[in-house]
Amino acid sequence: MYIWHLTPDAPRAPHRVSLDERVILHIGTWPIEPGQSVWVICRVEHPDGMSEEGRVDAVWGRNEGVNSYWHAEIGPFVRGDQVTYTVHGRSPQGEVIGPMASFQVGPKLYLAILWHQHQPVYKDISHPTPRGSYVQPWVRLHAIRDYYSMAALVAEHPGLHLTINLTPALLWQIEDYVERGATDQALELTLKPAEALSEKEREQVLCTFFEAHWHNQIFPHPRYKELFIQRWEGRPFTVQDLRDLQMWFNLAWFGKEFREGEVALATGEVASVRRFVEQGRDFSAADIQAMVAAQYKIMRAVIPIHRQLQERGQIEVSTTPFYHPILPLLVDTDRATIDRPGTTHPRRFAHPEDAEAHVWLAIEHYQRCFGRSPRGMWPAEGAVGQLAIPFFARHGVRWLATDRGVLARSGRWGYDVDDPDVLCQPYRAEEGEHAISVFFRDTELSNAIGFHYHGYPDYEQAARDFLQEVKERFARRVTGDEDRVLTVVLDGENAWGSYREDARPFLHALYGLIERNVEVQTVTFGEYLEGNPARAVAPHPLEAQTKVYDLFTASWIDENASLPGVDLGTWIGEEEENRGWELLGQTRDFLSQAGATPEAAPDAFRALYMAEGSDWFWWFGEDQDSGNDDEFDDLFRIHLKNVYRGLGAEPPAILDRHIVPHAVVWAFARQVPRIQRGDRLTIRTNCPGILTWRLDDGEPQTAEMVPAGGVMAGIQRYHLTLGPFPPEVREIRFVFHCAHPGCDCRDLCCEPREYVVRSR
Repeated sequence: MYIWHLTPDAPRAPHRVSLDERVILHIGTWPIEPGQSVWVICRVEHPDGMSEEGRVDAVWGRNEGVNSYWHAEIGPFVRGDQVTYTVHGRSPQGEVIGPMASFQVGPKLYLAILWHQHQPVYKDISHPTPRGSYVQPWVRLHAIRDYYSMAALVAEHPGLHLTINLTPALLWQIEDYVERGATDQALELTLKPAEALSEKEREQVLCTFFEAHWHNQIFPHPRYKELFIQRWEGRPFTVQDLRDLQMWFNLAWFGKEFREGEVALATGEVASVRRFVEQGRDFSAADIQAMVAAQYKIMRAVIPIHRQLQERGQIEVSTTPFYHPILPLLVDTDRATIDRPGTTHPRRFAHPEDAEAHVWLAIEHYQRCFGRSPRGMWPAEGAVGQLAIPFFARHGVRWLATDRGVLARSGRWGYDVDDPDVLCQPYRAEEGEHAISVFFRDTELSNAIGFHYHGYPDYEQAARDFLQEVKERFARRVTGDEDRVLTVVLDGENAWGSYREDARPFLHALYGLIERNVEVQTVTFGEYLEGNPARAVAPHPLEAQTKVYDLFTASWIDENASLPGVDLGTWIGEEEENRGWELLGQTRDFLSQAGATPEAAPDAFRALYMAEGSDWFWWFGEDQDSGNDDEFDDLFRIHLKNVYRGLGAEPPAILDRHIVPHAVVWAFARQVPRIQRGDRLTIRTNCPGILTWRLDDGEPQTAEMVPAGGVMAGIQRYHLTLGPFPPEVREIRFVFHCAHPGCDCRDLCCEPREYVVRSR
């Protein structure tokens, strides 16, 4: 008698066994003859050190060809049980002992989620005082909605472990507010008494203080919506109207929990704006000051809550090279992967010493904030490459994360990333004497959270769909006894503006489902590598990992209109992008020729490193369009000018020239009446939709509004840029039709009004 098990025709089902699952052992024997029997001897070692052993008789199922097939059922088991079993058989010729097998009871799949949080440096560091030196308020506003609360939400689900990536540039800006007295222009306009606003300042408040998601941040609040309608219709604002607008622009950005109750912060302070939300209107200057004080309480607590949860072991805080540069491009732009037809490499920029500085500065800042070194990094935009490995590894960074598209293009022939066993594991990347673990995220699931689930009317269903996708595409398809880990990485702040109630219902539903599920277990990246006996997570050391050959030089994104496959073309190759690299290279040459060093000229090098960030180059060129690319262009050139000022030199006149064409922006809160001939006109909305326009009495044209993505702009915006127009055009007429999935078609965004902008 021959007996076999764990073959394609005699498997264990399920192969990976989770808590409370019953296990069917399929067994084959040969030849077919009477008087046979099959049984299993099973030994279970429990996590508490106790053990037990027993026998289970197998049941004959069928004969097929010359073989007989049997099955035996064992289990269920508890989490952490180590199960060892041996298959036995007996025939008239005697007893035989078949194969021995074992398994540990646990999840079928580990899930590593990373929320990435970052904002570019919106500050002009040459500003004479820290007050008003930030030209955009997004760091402050995201802090009161996202940066504290994303960690606090995890704390409410103790069975959940995940990673939060906080860029040093972001943390440095938060510290600038709470430690060095910095403010932003919008905050200065908030705090200035409404009756003391100049005419220009009044107009600036009216134009910019409706920068919020219409359906999720403005329309749910009656007074804010009333003010929005008032501005839309062009009616005048009283001093009290302006003061209420100063208040509501800020209130709408507070997280749901701060608007609805009192929150005990990690610092021991309590923050709440509930009384102002309930009051609704007729605010005083003292009310506004108290509301701003609550913002500072929250900002002061951002780093402490992350530190506390990391020390508790529930989250891991990862980081990014300091000012968010595309690291392979700093090392050598000639080695950039660009494959969009018509694109070219700019004049070579190769400053590996700057790449080194961004990594070291990040680690140094992390140590100050968290009292230890980081275990891992999410490189800016997931941009990695074989040449970049040493810059991370030699500073003690143990892991990186990037996109599956990078793995698909690595090696000589690429890797089959559609196979869960290929994708769901960390790989050992080596360059010379340096080695590091690299995780590759699943793009589809990451994008589903960022861009898809917000449209669900039922967020419980959205969470169920996510978990079901994890199970069907990955957990139930992995094979073998090796542990597998699925990586999901996405923006952890801007996505939530598109969700109702700041995505709190969705996140609670998602966290609760995952926390209770026995097939999938969340881990941090460091926890998966080092192991965690308290959660029965085995270590997965670097030397035991599969080597990835020739780690491809690319990011998470495939540039629009490029050849298939991820690349670096979003930041280099087009005319505007290359002009930016040329200006950056000229400025870097100025520093080198002056013999400047980071130690001797810290302000100049700080400005240089800010300009080396990825954020500016993202919006250059035609592949990405924010609808306000000129603002990022201006900030980029401000940073370059500050390099010269840091050495007491006058910036060259070339830095006054725009890189991208500037357009006149029309918005519902900023209805410009006219443009000059030669200008382009950007129509901007905060809702998706269709724009129909015509020039004078010409034929109407229609196009869908383009999403700006909200990657760095702070809110979800949509836009369409028209022009430049023929010189004879005198009027541009247009109508906007809202297509927001949650719109009830009764709000102003659905009003079929025709607007007119004249050309002079």
